Order: sequence, then C-alpha cells, then structure tokens
Amino acid sequence: MNKYLLSAADLTRDQAIEILDIAEGMADVNDREIKKLPTLRGKTVVNLFFEDSTRTRISFELAAKRLSADVINFSAKGSSVSKGESLKDTAQTLEAMGADAVVIRHSASGAANVLAHSGWINGAIVNAGDGTHEHPTQALLDAFTMRKRIHGDNSKGKALDGLKVAIVGDILHSRVARSNLLLLNTLGAEVHFVAPPTLLPSDASNFKAKLHYSLDETLLTEKPDVVMMLRVQAERMNASYFPSEREYARIWGFNADRLKALKPSAFLMHPGPMNRGLEIDAVSADSPQSTVLEQVANGVSVRMAVLYSLLSGERATDV
Repeated sequence: MNKYLLSAADLTRDQAIEILDIAEGMADVNDREIKKLPTLRGKTVVNLFFEDSTRTRISFELAAKRLSADVINFSAKGSSVSKGESLKDTAQTLEAMGADAVVIRHSASGAANVLAHSGWINGAIVNAGDGTHEHPTQALLDAFTMRKRIHGDNSKGKALDGLKVAIVGDILHSRVARSNLLLLNTLGAEVHFVAPPTLLPSDASNFKAKLHYSLDETLLTEKPDVVMMLRVQAERMNASYFPSEREYARIWGFNADRLKALKPSAFLMHPGPMNRGLEIDAVSADSPQSTVLEQVANGVSVRMAVLYSLLSGERATDV
C-alpha cells in the first residue's frame, strides 16, 4: 500500500487480499488474553472526526491502541473547528504535533482526498467516511466477514470470486455501497443493487452492478449468497424519497418472511447502526444468519491491518 487509503479503488486485488490476510493474523491477536502488539510503538494516530460516529471512531481507536500506537481523538464539536478553524488550519496543527497517521471522517465528499493531496500533512491518511462518497475500511471489514463465513479458518489467500451479493436500500446516499461495489468487483464478486428508483444514483447504469427494484423478486430469482441491508440515511435526505416508513419497510425492508426465503447457506449483513423495523426487523438482525455483530468485531482486526500496512515497513508474518 502507499501512504493513503482514500478509496476502495486504491487497492489492487493482491493488495486487498493481503490486507484481509493480515487481518486474519490480527484477529488471532484479538483472541489472545493480552491483546497487544508492539508494532506501532512510538507512532501517533489521530482520529479526526468532523462527523459523529461512535462505532467507527472506537474501532479505529482500539485498533491503534492494540498496535501500541498513541491515539488522539479529535472531535469537531467543542474544538477550534466549531469556532471557525478550517480543515487546513486543523491539519497543519496536527502536522506540527507530529501525527504519523490521520483517520478522517467528514461530511463533505472528497475531504479525505483534499487532506491527502494538499501537502498539509506528511503522514498517512485513512478515509473513515467522506459525505456520500466512500468508506473503504467498511468495505474491507465486510469482505473479511464474507470470506470468514464462506471459508472459515481456510480463508487466507482467498478472494470472493463468484459470490453473489445483493446490496439493498438507500444506495443513493450510501458511501458503504460505493466502497463495497468497488472492492467486491475487485475481489471477483457479482454485485446486485436493490432499491426504489428514487434511492439509486442517476448514473447507476454506469456501475458494475445489476439493478433491481423488488427485493422479493431478487431473492427468488437471483438467490444471493449475501444480502447487505443499508441504513436509510434520513439525515442526508432533503426530499421525500419514498411514501412512508411503513411502505419502505413493507417493500424493501428485511423481515422474517424474507429471511425464510434466503437459501440456508446465505447470510445477512448490515453496516450499522440499524433502524430496526425500517430496513431490518429484530428477528432478522438477531438470527444465526446475521453477521451484524461479527462485522463489528472484524472491524477492529481489519483496521489494525490497515494501520499496520500504512505505518509499518514490515509484513505481518510475525503476527
């Protein structure tokens, strides 16, 4: 890997598989009694979050600490940013403090790219979500979860060739959907987008994904191996994209009846946080075919692998 992870498109097939393989070793570390490696001792990782996200921030913080890095959590709320300080000023302050890596989450699409190519910071940059653009480490942890479910302990070196993945819901506003599409294509999976027409991008035909407008029909005809439900991002909606929440849940939400329609080997994913009763019901979210909690746990291992790859000159053969 180079100094940055800004997009899932930054990764070649071999690089993506290597990160997933390193994450396998990191998962073993997370199962130990002492969950620590000295790999990044003396390094400083800054979580620069201009947008709320408890799950992602804690995951990156835990990942860095388990690699023995020093961690600074920087929240825009209550900081100089709320007083009018620009991204440039904040970045230059962090550079002066000696940040080796900056994990940035921002409401503006492209913010991570600006930070990476501005010259304001010399350290590594990781995009932890920028607007409706991308969230590459989420795609990596989703791919890691899929690979573990399919191949178990024999996952190392494997890709996702031939896997049929249906991504369902608010694709228009979802950076998770974009990053997953790119990474799943790279790893050889077949991607299906399932959504109401109003929640698909206007240029959706340019995506390397098959488009569907009925979840029931997709489950019946395509028989996907994986169904990934997306959160309905009401905070990014400035118009009415569907008639009502009840109507959305009835047509595109995942429920107990649709769970029965899944083939026994298939599994259900959700990047979180979940709107239970809207895009997914409690029966489905808590079923044995759900990977929701596995995704959370795997996020730490994958983010350890990403930080390791960016900040360590050595490969993970000693993990």
